[in-house]
Amino acid sequence: MADEKDEKKPTSGPVPQRALRRTARMASLPAGYAGRTALGFGRRIGGKPAEAVNAQIQAKTAEQMFRVLGDLKGGAMKIGQAMSVFEAALPEEMAGPYRETLTKLQDAAPALPAETVHKVLREELGADWRERFAEFDDEPAAAASIGQVHRATYRDGREVAVKLQYPGAGKALMSDLNQAARMGRVFAAVVPGLDMKPLLKEMKARVAEELDYLRESEAQRSFAAAYEGDPDYVVPHVLAASPKVIISEWVEGIPLSRVIADGTPEERDRAGTLYLTFLLSGPERAGLLHADPHPGNFRMTSDGRLAVLDYGAAARLPDGFPLAVGRILRIALDEGDGDAVVRGMREEGFLKPNVEVNPDQLLSYLLPFVEPLRTSSFHYSRTWLRSQFTRINDPRDGDFGVGLKLNLPPSYLLIHRVWLGSIGVLCQLDANVDSRKAIEDWVPGFVPD
Repeated sequence: MADEKDEKKPTSGPVPQRALRRTARMASLPAGYAGRTALGFGRRIGGKPAEAVNAQIQAKTAEQMFRVLGDLKGGAMKIGQAMSVFEAALPEEMAGPYRETLTKLQDAAPALPAETVHKVLREELGADWRERFAEFDDEPAAAASIGQVHRATYRDGREVAVKLQYPGAGKALMSDLNQAARMGRVFAAVVPGLDMKPLLKEMKARVAEELDYLRESEAQRSFAAAYEGDPDYVVPHVLAASPKVIISEWVEGIPLSRVIADGTPEERDRAGTLYLTFLLSGPERAGLLHADPHPGNFRMTSDGRLAVLDYGAAARLPDGFPLAVGRILRIALDEGDGDAVVRGMREEGFLKPNVEVNPDQLLSYLLPFVEPLRTSSFHYSRTWLRSQFTRINDPRDGDFGVGLKLNLPPSYLLIHRVWLGSIGVLCQLDANVDSRKAIEDWVPGFVPD
């Protein structure tokens, strides 16, 4: 089940639900950042080195961000998790203070007290909910954006994960996402150049889906059936589900965030290969795209398989990836034909009829998507990602502004987010991956007919 974690987390009260209270907590982030910046300016005037002052500001902002977003859970926590996959794009002088904080947001949050947990279980499973379990651990194994996970022993003796939704999570999500739209400054300070508007718009569109645990359980059942017996993957089967509770098989494993922090080169390469292949193979094998690529949803098992744990965000692609994705990648890769890429992107709605773009600049802008496909083993690294991120956000570079001319059709929103997020995670892993083979195997249109 999603977000299983060995470390114990501090408990907190119920998720704050009142809009004014949540807004005040969220507003404390930019206010705190502004105050620290002003104080830092005063210290620099007083003679303190700028580098030392900036490091203190970044560290304090990171500390406050985790505390506020983690305590609020809901959309605030989800925003932090979405941002965390882009941590590898930060300049190194900024990445240090934020890296640990953002990584925590991938699979940890202050947990709910036992009495609140029991109340949710009574409401969802009935007054006799304890009869389902031989044992139930009141101490959560993990806590994340809209739910937390408890370890238990089912009545038939199987070890299970019990995922329950925080009370008031729906209201919290909408309140936070609306408030976040007014907080561009603090998010820009964390990930310069990241446009939060489309990310938040897409998140809001998916809120109802992620809150529906019955829908999530159906997606998980589809993935479990599709990957049953696979030598490389583990998808835990669902035993029971209600609108706010999912009971599924327990899976032991090392969190992907730990592989990122401490894995050997061989472990990083295998994890990266399995990770990318799973994301690309889902549409063809299960008719679904796993659309939440942050590392908290993945574990490496002791036998070297990748366990995939959370299915709250899943896009239905019954016919697999759209053919245009593979075709455009192939044209950009092999032919280097900017005019053909412009035509293809215009046909698919990526470029509106009245928008003009330089074909060569468009090809250059697409480099992060194409370059990993040029060889049989590409090294995803923070250095490479930072160079690409800097390039497309540098006003002095010819590629600057190309992205602003692109239009992302609704059917491609999740595909685009998953692709970008997976690149961020692969760079965190510092992995060597045969991306070309994964694309050839699972993205139609890339291999010529």
